Amino acid sequence: MAPKRKSDQITDLSRLKAFTNPLRMQLYRLLFAAGTATASQLAEQVDEAPSLVSYHLRKLAEHGFLAEARDQGSDGRERWWRVASEEGWAYRTSDFADTPEGAAVVGAVTHSLVDTRVAQYRAYLGQSAAWGKEWTDAAFTSEWLLELTPAELTEMNEELEAVTRRWRERGKAARSDGATENREQVSVHLYGFPFRP
Repeated sequence: MAPKRKSDQITDLSRLKAFTNPLRMQLYRLLFAAGTATASQLAEQVDEAPSLVSYHLRKLAEHGFLAEARDQGSDGRERWWRVASEEGWAYRTSDFADTPEGAAVVGAVTHSLVDTRVAQYRAYLGQSAAWGKEWTDAAFTSEWLLELTPAELTEMNEELEAVTRRWRERGKAARSDGATENREQVSVHLYGFPFRP
């Protein structure tokens, strides 16, 4: 069994603040999906000026979220970017909850993440007919109501991460082998949180 790789765990408030800007969140997500891209390519996708996009990419790089993809591009006129960690990034609310500013930043970033995910799912719903029967039959949305302890919820999260990591590696391996037919980016959103009815 391969060792479990960890996402970049954010514990510094200034790093987390980088994602309070919705455009930075959007650019990071696009770059994560694309693998590598230039500011101009990303600017077209977000309908912003390349200079503004370039500024935000540099800010994300300053905080260690992005790095230059020096092996891309041939003319050297435009910088290529990639995410710094293939495992993405994560944070724990408890690492920032001890100050009002930390709690506010966590709230802003978490709301931005949820808004981005909901917008992505709504976009799929609006375009689902264009994907065809094979993809619409494969797509899913589910909700389960469970009775768990905090330790059990943590264990379930670790199991779900292992499952999604295995499927992500399978997709990467197939792509590197040239098996790209009928292969698309797939977004999987999993949430687990306590509530009282």
